[in-house]
Amino acid sequence: MSIKYELIIYWSDEDGAFVVEVPELPGCMADGETYEEAVTNARQVIEEWIETAQELGRAIPEPKGRLMYA
Repeated sequence: MSIKYELIIYWSDEDGAFVVEVPELPGCMADGETYEEAVTNARQVIEEWIETAQELGRAIPEPKGRLMYA
């Protein structure tokens, strides 16, 4: 699966890990001890988020690419 959703990745001192947020998929987050692990985990969580939405008959947002914040 190709990730086309925007990922926001940052280091969390509180968690001692890299955190990945997927703003276009509500509640979709992952983490990892390394940047690479966090992105790998995000891929899995995105797939699971989409599978769950499909099972529940919910709409799956189309990836918009880079989001603009004001």
